[in-house]
Amino acid sequence: MKITALLENTAARGDVHTEHGLSLYIETGAHTLLFDMGQTALFARNADTLGLDLAAVDAAVLSHGHYDHGGGLRTFLERNKTAPVYLSRHAFEPHYHGAGRYIGLDVSLQEEPRLRFISHETVLGEGLTLYPCLSSARRHPLDSGGLQRQEDGVFLPEDFRHEQYLMIEEAGKRVLFSGCSHRGILDIAACFRPDILVGGFHLSKFALDETLDRYGALLNLLPVEYYTCHCTGIEQYLFLQQRMERLRYLACGQSIQL
Repeated sequence: MKITALLENTAARGDVHTEHGLSLYIETGAHTLLFDMGQTALFARNADTLGLDLAAVDAAVLSHGHYDHGGGLRTFLERNKTAPVYLSRHAFEPHYHGAGRYIGLDVSLQEEPRLRFISHETVLGEGLTLYPCLSSARRHPLDSGGLQRQEDGVFLPEDFRHEQYLMIEEAGKRVLFSGCSHRGILDIAACFRPDILVGGFHLSKFALDETLDRYGALLNLLPVEYYTCHCTGIEQYLFLQQRMERLRYLACGQSIQL
């Protein structure tokens, strides 16, 4: 399996563009997948630079309904005319940062015929499974981080029910993709116990203190190899790297072979 970061907050090379967001191009023995699409069309420009063909993608997954992961949805639908896009049935619900800044998806796209709305565990193909947000496996408090959703005109703390996770099983390895891990990286890692976990940990607002130290210690107890990015935060990553034996960073333009 080969994973290339088409878009991430930082760059591993000078000829790619960055923005706050995430997009991963995944090549398995049987499939070519796109996991998230960044804020804008930058992921597609980077794909061109890296010599990767978006038209060759046979399925796309949107990890959750925030603009920095699904803002490039229209561009993907224009570049690729056949691949279905799998997203939570809650993805187009109104999402806000506080009560003033909309951070959701372009609702004009929600009737696109290639969108496949997921509400339960779904097998996409051999070795490909989508899991909806964790509900019964919670061991740690859910922190909305000031993010909100709107329901019947009322602002409520975000519960991230629009988040989903992609598991790929290949060559005896279980690789889990989690866009932002809003539902809690500790619970996600402990629940799925993959061999490899790729994605953001949503720790960029954490202080470099005993709480983050505890996160590192708990994650390190699991026999998981971690590739993190995006919303983990660079300072937080460097802090955790000193406390975790199997933690690496995946930057824009970088590829990893698993």
